Amino acid sequence: MQLFVNDLTVMDFSYLCAQRGMVGESWIVDVILDGELNEESMVLDFGKVKKELKFLIDEYVDHKLLVPAEHPFSIINRDPNTDEVKVDFLRPDGKSIHLLCPAEAYAFVYAEEVDIVSVGQYLKEVIATHLPSNVEGIELILRPEVINTPFYHYTHGLKKHDGNCQRIAHGHRSKIIVYENDELSLDWQEYWAQRWSDIYIGSEEDIISHQSGLFTQSLSDSSQHFLFAYESSQGEFSLAIPKAECEIVNTDSTVECLAQYIAVELKQQRPDSDFKVLAYEGVGKGAIAYA
Repeated sequence: MQLFVNDLTVMDFSYLCAQRGMVGESWIVDVILDGELNEESMVLDFGKVKKELKFLIDEYVDHKLLVPAEHPFSIINRDPNTDEVKVDFLRPDGKSIHLLCPAEAYAFVYAEEVDIVSVGQYLKEVIATHLPSNVEGIELILRPEVINTPFYHYTHGLKKHDGNCQRIAHGHRSKIIVYENDELSLDWQEYWAQRWSDIYIGSEEDIISHQSGLFTQSLSDSSQHFLFAYESSQGEFSLAIPKAECEIVNTDSTVECLAQYIAVELKQQRPDSDFKVLAYEGVGKGAIAYA
C-alpha cells in the first residue's frame, strides 16, 4: 500500500556550486510512503505526515546552507571547543566563498554536487530513522515551482529575525512581477531576473573591514570580496563572498524591503513612470511595493 502527500512543504535554502557560487533555491516536496496498514488501518496518519515529516525536512534543510562535502573545493573545519564550523569553498579566479557560522546553519550533503538527487538521498536517510516499523519505504519528490515568467535566485541573512531566517546564507528562487503605468512589463522583469541571477543580497550595515582578520589566511586577494558579519540570537555569523556576486542594499533584506528597493530603483530610472512591484520570496508569498 502507498500513501502520498503532495505539496508537503517548501524548502527555502541556499547551496554552494562550483560554477554558480552561492545559489538560493526553493523546492516543493511531495512524499510517497510504502508500507503495511497499522492497527488504525493506515500506513501513517496524514496528520503525522504533515506534522512530523515536515518538521524533519524543515529541521535538516530549510533555511540552511547546503554544502557538497565531497567536492574538492569544500574545506570543512569544526571547532571542537565551540559550536562553530568554518567552510572554505575554494573556487578559483578570486571566486572563493568563506563562512564561519554555528553548525546549525549548514547541512552537509555527502556528494560532489548539491542537486535534487543528492538532497533527496540525504533527506531519505534522515527521515527513515524516524518512521514507524510498518512503513517500509519512502520516496521524496523534490521539484522547483513551474514559473513561466522571469525569476531570480538570491541568498541573504536577516540578523534581526527571531527564527532561522537570521542565518547569514539561506535563500530563495523567486519570480518577480513589475507593472509600469499599470501595464505588465516583461522587460523590467527580465532585467531584474538577470541582475539578481545567483546573487547575494547584503545589508550595507553588515559589511566589516578587510582588516578584521577573520579571513585573511583564506583569501588570496581580499579586495575582491565583501565581508559580512553580525551576531544574532543563534550566534555569530560571518561570510566572505566575491563582490561580483553581491548586491548591497542600505536596508535589511526582508522581502518587504527588497520590493521597495526594486520599486525605487525603477523610479530612478524612469522618473515619469509609476511602478508596482510584486517581489516573491520563494513559492506563493512575497511583498508588494509602489513608487
